[in-house]
Amino acid sequence: MKRMLSGIKPTGRVTLGNYIGAIKPFVSYQDEYEMIVFVANLHSMTIYQEPKELRKNTRDLIALYLAAGLDPEKVTLFLQSDVLEHAQLGWYLGCMVSMGELSRMTQYKDKASKLGKNESIGAGIFNYPSLMNADILLYDPDYVPVGEDQKQHCELARDIAERFNSRYSETFKLPEPLVPKVGGKIMDLQDPTKKMSKSEQTSKGCIYILDDIQVSKKKIMSAVTDSDNHIIYDPENKPGISNLLSIYSILSKKSIASLEEQYQGCGYGQFKKDLAEVVGQELQKIQDRYHEIIQGSYIDDVLKNGADHARYMARKKLAKVERKIGITIKK
Repeated sequence: MKRMLSGIKPTGRVTLGNYIGAIKPFVSYQDEYEMIVFVANLHSMTIYQEPKELRKNTRDLIALYLAAGLDPEKVTLFLQSDVLEHAQLGWYLGCMVSMGELSRMTQYKDKASKLGKNESIGAGIFNYPSLMNADILLYDPDYVPVGEDQKQHCELARDIAERFNSRYSETFKLPEPLVPKVGGKIMDLQDPTKKMSKSEQTSKGCIYILDDIQVSKKKIMSAVTDSDNHIIYDPENKPGISNLLSIYSILSKKSIASLEEQYQGCGYGQFKKDLAEVVGQELQKIQDRYHEIIQGSYIDDVLKNGADHARYMARKKLAKVERKIGITIKK
């Protein structure tokens, strides 16, 4: 069975975009691949997190993974910080990546472009791709599911793996990025030219998984579209309705072509009303299960078992790396 790995940061509240682009696909992947899924809480430290809020967001995220249908009997689910080998390998690989490569990373460039005259970027924002390389390469995954805007990270991991293998002999598998054909990047409902983000200051274009159902439905009804009222998938010329079609397609398991045919001649009003019901039903199902999971010790048990399994794999890989680079004196 092929292996797949992914992580998600526990910063901010989980959005419909996170659910569709990252969480929901794993439910279908877990029967097809050996899945390793971690909560990237070390990556959350690149910017200040209020401790109480970080703890709540982390627990909520894990509960939502499980509420969405991830089965801990099939999926290795754990906290990144519980497997210290991530940070250790991150240091070794950080010594093999150039400042030029790091400065070309999208997140760093975005942050740098928005800086004021007297502002500076924390070193964590600059160096985090080295830790991400370790996250991936520790487990020799065949695939890493990513959005279109995240392929760059997987490509850097491949470059570093090739560099290490060339210098020290074959050690790491080269992972392949896996981009969903639909739903890999869900856009903001009020500005469909940018990604739906849990870090946005305004929440009008963002649906949060644990928000009131009626609030979420209203956000769908008020989503920006265009004036021609034709329900056609055309991301370049009709980004608003195309985004809604993507959401509808993923949640209903209907193809975009069939939805275009179903709503041919209908106005946006009916389409949005139906989509709002689909979104509401999906969120209600998740929220009901979430409230069951968040109680008791179930989450703690899942994380302990996941970390034990992940730590076993990570220790073996790290020991191999350390022998090859000469950190350990035993041959």
